[in-house]
Amino acid sequence: MTVIDKTPKQIVTELDQYVIGQNDAKKAIAVALRNRYRRMQLSKSMQKDVTPKNLMMIGPTGVGKTEIARRLATMLEAPFVKVEATKFTEVGYAGRDVESMVRDLVDVSIKLEEDAQYGRVSGAAERMADKRLVKLLVPGIKKQKKAENVNFMQMMSQIQKGQMPAGLDVQDEEEVTDDIRNERLSVSEQLTRGLLENNEVTIKIDEPKQPSGMNGMMGQMGIDLGDSLSALTPNRQIERTLTVAEARKILIREESKKLVNSADINQAAIERAENTGIIFIDEIDKITSKSQKNSGEVSREGVQRDILPIVEGSQISTKFGPINTDHILFIASGAFHESKPSDLIAELQGRFPIRVELDDLSQSDFVKILTEPHNALIKQYIALIGTDNINVTFTIEAVEKISEIAYNVNHDTENIGARRLHTILEKLLEDLLFEGPDMQMGDITITESYVDDKIGNIVADKDLSRYIL
Repeated sequence: MTVIDKTPKQIVTELDQYVIGQNDAKKAIAVALRNRYRRMQLSKSMQKDVTPKNLMMIGPTGVGKTEIARRLATMLEAPFVKVEATKFTEVGYAGRDVESMVRDLVDVSIKLEEDAQYGRVSGAAERMADKRLVKLLVPGIKKQKKAENVNFMQMMSQIQKGQMPAGLDVQDEEEVTDDIRNERLSVSEQLTRGLLENNEVTIKIDEPKQPSGMNGMMGQMGIDLGDSLSALTPNRQIERTLTVAEARKILIREESKKLVNSADINQAAIERAENTGIIFIDEIDKITSKSQKNSGEVSREGVQRDILPIVEGSQISTKFGPINTDHILFIASGAFHESKPSDLIAELQGRFPIRVELDDLSQSDFVKILTEPHNALIKQYIALIGTDNINVTFTIEAVEKISEIAYNVNHDTENIGARRLHTILEKLLEDLLFEGPDMQMGDITITESYVDDKIGNIVADKDLSRYIL
């Protein structure tokens, strides 16, 4: 089980590469993550009593709440899921069961644990995959094997175990001549030297599972109907023609699966989710109860009451086994434009003791967002347009003008934070993005006057900017 051991300063430094400002929120999250590591260094008896201090991030849309969550997901070596509170409804109403967020977390943890354990056997799995590739690239002479008679009761027993009945499993026997053996040796050497990576090969893989409505309903109760049915019938296989490089990845995963114990993976994944899992609940302000009565209030307050026991700590059934939520870290966020945190039921408020308020973005923040983060917006557009052999540069005056327009439009219409920059840049560069492929090459400089020419008239017309920007 892996627990992030980065210091709070290291976590904040990584977040600074992608999220501008919001230092209070970054520090609070960094401390909460570090506390996960600190807890695992304590004695087993004390670990049980040290519960995570859940956070609530409060601030308008577009200031970085979701971006912080998204970046956490990529930088953490821990199971992480992001859910919208509005997707849930209380038990008895249409919608997703709130417990599904925990099952989603376990699914993520299973994938992380599989990757970790498959990585430990990757060397052996790759050797086995290459042996299979050699046989596929240089097949032997096929001779059909006759079906054998089989006892009916024995056949039914094999079906229940998910096995193909021996008498019905008509396979092709393979004869390997000296010529085939020599050719396989030559192909094996070429594979080792990486000379056949782009050659095509046809392999058989298990047919992907098709999700069904019934399976989704059963999944909310921790039951995988597909797995139950597959235990009675063998997996259907389909043929796919892929390059050797692509086929090797699939075969390595198949061979890795044979070399590890699935029960060990399930148990380790459950422990990983219990001790290091993070659930980010977005739009929690949308399920608050308001003083004004309306038809949706019962459902919203009901969702809160259904979320409460999960945040408090309870046992949830999943298809991989039961999981306790006592030490899962919950991070909630909401704009709280039309409500306030105190509109949540008191019990749920108490389960989010750490609250951080994110600030509105200033004009200087917009300048930094456009230029400073790794793969910032302007860098993205320069790279995109550069694929058409056009070299685009932005003057600092142009960047400041774009930031000024974004700041003013946010305050004159609806404040959507940094998302306003996407709209403005798309409108600003619309002609260049359209005509770029036909220009073939050239150097374009985006100046302050260019910005004024393209979107200045739209900003001046308040009614027009309300609909376009």
